[in-house]
Amino acid sequence: MTSVAERPDPMSDPMSDPMSGRTPPAGRRDLGWVGIPLVAALGLAAYWLLPDDLALLTRIAASALFVLSLDLVLGYGGIATLGQAAMFGTGAYAAGIVAVNWINDPFAMLAVGGIAGGLIALVTGALILHARGLTLLMLTIAVGQIVQEVANKARDWTGGSDGLSGIDPAPVLGLFRFDMFGRTSYLFALAVLVVGLLVARRIVRSPFGLACRGVREDPLRISAIGGSPKSYLVALYGVAGVFAGVAGALTAVTSGIVGLDSAGFSWSAEALVMLVLGGTGRLYGAVIGTAAFMGIHHVLAASDPFHWMAFIGLFLIGIVLFLPGGIASGVERLGGLLHRKEGRT
Repeated sequence: MTSVAERPDPMSDPMSDPMSGRTPPAGRRDLGWVGIPLVAALGLAAYWLLPDDLALLTRIAASALFVLSLDLVLGYGGIATLGQAAMFGTGAYAAGIVAVNWINDPFAMLAVGGIAGGLIALVTGALILHARGLTLLMLTIAVGQIVQEVANKARDWTGGSDGLSGIDPAPVLGLFRFDMFGRTSYLFALAVLVVGLLVARRIVRSPFGLACRGVREDPLRISAIGGSPKSYLVALYGVAGVFAGVAGALTAVTSGIVGLDSAGFSWSAEALVMLVLGGTGRLYGAVIGTAAFMGIHHVLAASDPFHWMAFIGLFLIGIVLFLPGGIASGVERLGGLLHRKEGRT
């Protein structure tokens, strides 16, 4: 039997709090379709308002797609994992190796990264998802460590501890070259993130997504009606691996280098922190949490490079105490209040 979160289904009511399990008052709107256009609009606004920070914004977009993949397995499948970076690193290295040796088209690199991430997720998921609890958590960490060590030893292909460099992607659609100012990189990353959000939303609201949430809530009932809980979760793990692999490939495309840290444990842990900050089981919460974490990190590390981690810790504690559903839950509550006020008016 697989690891299943003991929480009410947040998507049975899209505005329910996945951390507290409380159902919000009637009349609160589903902000999912609002969130995705808002991400696109804010992303385009940032392009014009923050022209000197496009490199940071590009990293935020690629990282948000990675955190989104973690939200699929944890927020919708209830699979506790600290090894999601294994799929991210696999996708990044696969895309980089293909670009250096064969074809450097950015869309082909994304496809290769997604396939590589999905394959490693399916293979490892079929082996480890029979466990549960701490055993499953330890197995996911072990998978990440194995992938990182393989990348370190395969020095002829990956560059080992020096990293894989020399990745020079071709112009997007043959028209838009990746320039030194990061304009094309950012717009490309933003477009991939928005498409990823749309695809993920379609998946979680499909019959397959509903079945996965049913497994998370009551795997015995799914078995009783003829379903296979492990098969559903392995498939979801593979789908999330595709998203993580695409995120890794996107990082390789936009940065031109892949390092061992892309498959490291710390990257998986940071992604989990970002997801908790934003809010699980909401999709766009991954974007909010990533932007908040990396934005605060950027500002604090520049102003106080020796104590910025303490401020990050205090910020995380405050979010957990006062907004247990993440920043997205606060946004949803505010939207509900405004909606009720508008209705009374």
